[in-house]
Amino acid sequence: MITAACWPVVTEQDYRTGRHCVFGMHVHLVFVTKYRRDVLTGEHPDFLREVFGRICADFGAVLTECNGEDDQVHLLVEYPPQVAVSKLVNSLKGVSSRRLRQNYRVRTHRDHLWSPSYFAASCGGAPLSIIKQYVENQRRPA
Repeated sequence: MITAACWPVVTEQDYRTGRHCVFGMHVHLVFVTKYRRDVLTGEHPDFLREVFGRICADFGAVLTECNGEDDQVHLLVEYPPQVAVSKLVNSLKGVSSRRLRQNYRVRTHRDHLWSPSYFAASCGGAPLSIIKQYVENQRRPA
C-alpha cells in the first residue's frame, strides 16, 4: 500500500501536465560570449529576455528567469520532457545571436556572439539525498 507519507511534499502548482505525463523539469543555463568579451550592454538583457521567451514558447517551455552581465547570461527554463535541452540551447543561442546583430551593433568574433560551450544544470526538485532516500524506502514486492 502506498501512503501519503511516502510522497515528497509538493503542490499541484509545482508541476505541469501533458497528455500522458505530469512533469516539473527545470534547467539553469549559462551562455558566455565568445572569448568572454564584454559585448552586452544595459539595453541587451531586456531584449534578450523577450527573444529567449519567444523561443522557449515555441518549444512549449517557459522562461522563468533571465539575467546576465556584460559577458554572460543566465536563464532558468521550465521545459517539457519531449524537449532535448541541447536542441533548446542551440535554438536559444542561434536565434538570440542573429537577433542581436540585426537590431544592435554588437561586436562579434566572425559573426559568433556566444562561445560554443554552455552550462546546464537540472534544478528545482528535492535534493538528491532526499530522492535517494525515498527510492531506497520503497516497499519491495514479496
